[in-house]
This record gives sequence, structure tokens and C-alpha cells, in this order.
Amino acid sequence: MNIKTFYCSCAFALLFASGCASRRDLVYFSNLANTGAVANPKNQEVHIAPNDMVNITMHSLSPESDNLFLNKNSALYALYAPAKIDGYRVNKDGLIDLPIIGGFKIAGMNIEEAQKAITLELSKKVKDPLVDVQIVNFKITVIGEVNKPSTFIITNEKVNVLEALGMAGDMTVYGKRDNVLVIRNEGGDKTLKRLNLNNKDSFDSPYFYLKQNDIVYVEPDKSKAVEYSQNTRLMPLIIASISALAVLAAVVLKR
Repeated sequence: MNIKTFYCSCAFALLFASGCASRRDLVYFSNLANTGAVANPKNQEVHIAPNDMVNITMHSLSPESDNLFLNKNSALYALYAPAKIDGYRVNKDGLIDLPIIGGFKIAGMNIEEAQKAITLELSKKVKDPLVDVQIVNFKITVIGEVNKPSTFIITNEKVNVLEALGMAGDMTVYGKRDNVLVIRNEGGDKTLKRLNLNNKDSFDSPYFYLKQNDIVYVEPDKSKAVEYSQNTRLMPLIIASISALAVLAAVVLKR
């Protein structure tokens, strides 16, 4: 083997080693490049479900009626104030126990529908009621190949997958952007959906906007397994050895 042949063999070995890693598309929605405009993502409404904690604030424009909610000496305040600290728990039948109204079903309603329904029911007994409803235990979990995996409390009941990933510090370079798993529990049944965040069609998925207790899992791609394998750890040593042999061979062949 002459020196040119040897150098060519070494160069081929180095190129082969460097080309083993699979190509990773790190750009979200990469097929938007030639698109002039994108329709707004469909707003997936969040509905109140059993076991949700709901904070409900009730007031009235009438001072006399307001005393029913605010007077610390009233029997209603003593009965319902402890529940109002953390919110009202929606029971398995979808009911909450409200002052003045009593048992009231709100499961299946969105926030706006619940506010209107409670206001309407309360107006039968209280003058000019004002009602505000908020889900206080709306949380999502982001795990896997993200920089800051965690569980997050959402205050406005509206968050999409991209926002969730942003809260988790975005994906690492090993995260599979074309195969993000959303795990959802609805009515006691778990459903799993995979989203391709390299494709704009994900905007139209009912899983793009997250619901309470959703789990987002970012799977690592094969390049991470390759990079952290024992053989890959030895790759720099192998390349250095080949380079040293090439230098040694050049010195020997020149003599």
C-alpha cells in the first residue's frame, strides 16, 4: 500500500465515522417555509370535569344580598368559607355545593358557560349577582428530552404544546420534534396522540391545545443512543489512533 492509498483509506474511515449520526431536523414546522400565511390554530375549549378544583367568586350589586357571601357572622359564611379557600371540588357526579344554590352541576361546561349558568341560577334568589369561575388545579406535565421537565400550573385554562415546551425550556437537540406524544385522560380513559411538530398540520389537531392533566412526552431520537453508546464513546480514541498511524506511516514511508 502506497502513502496515497493509505491516506485515502484514513479519510474514508473518518468520513464514515462522522456520517454515522442520523440527520436531525431541529426546526419546528419546517414545511412552513413556502407558506405565505397559516390559519389560526383551532381553539380547543377546556371543559370542567369531575375532580377539578374550581374557584368561584360570587358577589352582588345589592349590599343586602352581598352580606350572604361576605358577612363573617352569617351561617352561610361559616358553612362555605372553608371550601372557598382552595375552591370547590367537582364531585364524581359533576356537582359542586354552592351557597344559596346548593348542589349544582357544572361538569361538561366551559368556564363561560359555567359562569352564565351559575349567574342565572343565583339571580333567582339574589339581586344582580356577579360570578367569576376559574379552574385552580389545571396542570400539565412535560417530560422526556426537554431542558426543564416539570409539572406546571396553568392560570388561564389555555395552553398549547409549543407553550408547554417553552415552559419546560424547549426540547434538547435530541428531542424528536416529529413524534411528540400527548397523553390525555378523559372520562377515565387514557388516549395517546403523537404530533409531528415539523408539520403545520399539527395546528389542526385537537391535541395541539392541551387540557387539564395532559402529559407531554418528548422521545429521544436514535442519535442520542448512538452518542452515548460504548462504541461511540470510543470513537474519538479510534479517530485519534487512525490519525497517529497516518502520521507514523508518512514518516516511515518517506525514509
